[in-house]
Amino acid sequence: MKDKIKWGIIGLGNIAHKFANDLMLIEAAELFAVASRDAEKSKEFAKRYQCKKAYSTYDAIINDPEIDILYIATPHSSHADLTIQALQNNKHILCEKPIALNYGDAFQMITASKVNTKFFMEAFWTRFNPSFREAFSIIKKGEIGEVKYINADFAFYADNLDGIGNRKTDMNLGGGSLLDIGVYPLFLCYMVLGIPIEILAKSNFHQTGADLQTSMILQYENAQAILHSSFVSTSNIEATINGTKGRINLNTLWHEAQSYTLNVGDQEEEILLPTKGKGFTYEIEECHQCIKENRIESSLWSHQNSLDLIKIVDQVRNQIGLEYPR
Repeated sequence: MKDKIKWGIIGLGNIAHKFANDLMLIEAAELFAVASRDAEKSKEFAKRYQCKKAYSTYDAIINDPEIDILYIATPHSSHADLTIQALQNNKHILCEKPIALNYGDAFQMITASKVNTKFFMEAFWTRFNPSFREAFSIIKKGEIGEVKYINADFAFYADNLDGIGNRKTDMNLGGGSLLDIGVYPLFLCYMVLGIPIEILAKSNFHQTGADLQTSMILQYENAQAILHSSFVSTSNIEATINGTKGRINLNTLWHEAQSYTLNVGDQEEEILLPTKGKGFTYEIEECHQCIKENRIESSLWSHQNSLDLIKIVDQVRNQIGLEYPR
């Protein structure tokens, strides 16, 4: 296989800049092309990251035959259409979370991956974070006993939530705290405890209909979780997994943790595992490994994992009455 895997990025917002910075840390990766519907934005982004091609339409980058894999960083509502189109055009795909607006769209995306035999993964970068992986391994080994309770939040104060085109509150873009950040606590519970048997959820809403804050109780046969997401207040952004023998804290900011703290009995130990770059590097490396091995999905965050999680998100949406236009 050729030395470098050529990447393209669709959607050039804040997260795309963070991803591009980390992509430059990977020797086997080349940022080859970027695309924005704003031509100047595309040119500026390409210049900043020494990228060869800057496109002003998404169709153009999807049809570029030199690109191996596309990172889709557009608003949630466009994930499904862009992913399916790109898979059909012989591209591997890393698509930002959440995978889609609902289970039906996600299923179609994964079907397109299988039909076209191209790699596809939802970009749940936390799954590949060293602190998370090590903490998850400790939990699986039973070192904190049987997990009985998880508490996790993800909240920040957003001071500008009004206006058409605001991805946080515009329903046409899949706005709301649940899909934007609430998926992280739900992801954590799914990874540790699996699929809940019951969900209770309540939200406060913006005038557009997007949820500004959502609180969730997840009921399992022998465990519970309390989760929260919000655009209207700050929080510690910490996660604690509590077992019968001890607990693990994924330290703030837990979704991109640089450390975790293990408490067993009267012993407490903080383990420092600083990330390479921001931390997108690990999911990038996973994409490369899967592509080299001709796999269409990752064993660490599989197609089924994405389907399970979006089904849980759909249950929360039904609980709070959050509906997106079609």
